[in-house]
Amino acid sequence: MNTARATFSSAARLLRPSEYVAALKGRRVAKGALFVVSTPRGGANSPQPRLGLIIGKKQAKRAVTRNTIKRIIRESFRLQQNRLPNRDIVFRLHTRIEPCTLTALKKQVRQEADTLLKQVTKC
Repeated sequence: MNTARATFSSAARLLRPSEYVAALKGRRVAKGALFVVSTPRGGANSPQPRLGLIIGKKQAKRAVTRNTIKRIIRESFRLQQNRLPNRDIVFRLHTRIEPCTLTALKKQVRQEADTLLKQVTKC
């Protein structure tokens, strides 16, 4: 595996609020127990896949939990980005995270992120 392509540069991130709005107004590509994945209408709109994360305080009260979720999704995205279509992908947490160990949370988030990204690949 080429580690240079597995980095998470600023070019692979959604940075502006308008980019998030376009993706959220687009179509829902996949839904899991924790996340909804959206992408803008119109297919390929960027030179490479880009990731956006919406992890709110209402669903994940503790900052440690929110940061862990973001880190796990970014890692999953980094490892699969060369297989993903060239479009913006936004993960939005829609279910409240109940208190649990960080190990259990990491396992659940990683499993769901991998599954949802595979579904995005098929679209």
